[in-house]
Amino acid sequence: MSPETEIPTKRSKPHISLLLATWFGVGYLPKAPGTWGSAAAVALAMLSSWRLDLYVDHRMGVLHPSPFFTTSYYTLNIQVLAAFMISVIGVIVANRAARYAQIEDPQWVVIDEVSGQLITYYLFFFFWDSPLNWKSWLLGFILFRIFDIWKPFPARQLERLPGGWGIMADDWMAGIYAAIALRVALHFRVL
Repeated sequence: MSPETEIPTKRSKPHISLLLATWFGVGYLPKAPGTWGSAAAVALAMLSSWRLDLYVDHRMGVLHPSPFFTTSYYTLNIQVLAAFMISVIGVIVANRAARYAQIEDPQWVVIDEVSGQLITYYLFFFFWDSPLNWKSWLLGFILFRIFDIWKPFPARQLERLPGGWGIMADDWMAGIYAAIALRVALHFRVL
C-alpha cells in the first residue's frame, strides 16, 4: 500500500482545534460549560476595554485612572477585529472538534459562547458609545445567557446549519439580541 491509500487505524487528535474550541480548557469545567465560556469572554472583554485613561488632577498634580471600563475608537476597532477573528476561527475549530468527537454540538465546545458574548459587548460599544459599569457588564452576561438558552427566532434555525456554522451562528444571534436588549435596558435606565 502506498501512503496515500493507507487507511489510518486511529484518528489523529486535533490538539490545537480542541484547545481553541474549549477556549483553553474552560469548556472542560464541570456543570454549565457554556456559562463558564461566557464568563471567560466577559473577563476578556473587560480586560480589553479597561483603559487606564489617566487624567490629571490639576490641583494636586496627580494622575488618576478613569472610573469606568470604556473603549476608544482605536481600541474598539481592535476589539471588533479580534471578535471577528475568533468567530471565523471558531467555525473552523468547532467543526473539527465536533467531527473528532462525532457529536453534532459538543457541550465542551465553548468558543461559540465566547464569540457570542463578545458580540454582545462590542456591538453595544460600536453602535452606542457609552461606558459600562459593573451592573451593565453583569446584565450583558445574563442577557446573553438567556438568549443563548432560549434561542428565539432565528437562532434555533441557525443552529441547524451544518458543522461549525451551526455551532457558532446561534450564539452570534444571541449576542445580537443581548446587545439590543442591553441598550434598551440602559436607555430606560433599568440599571
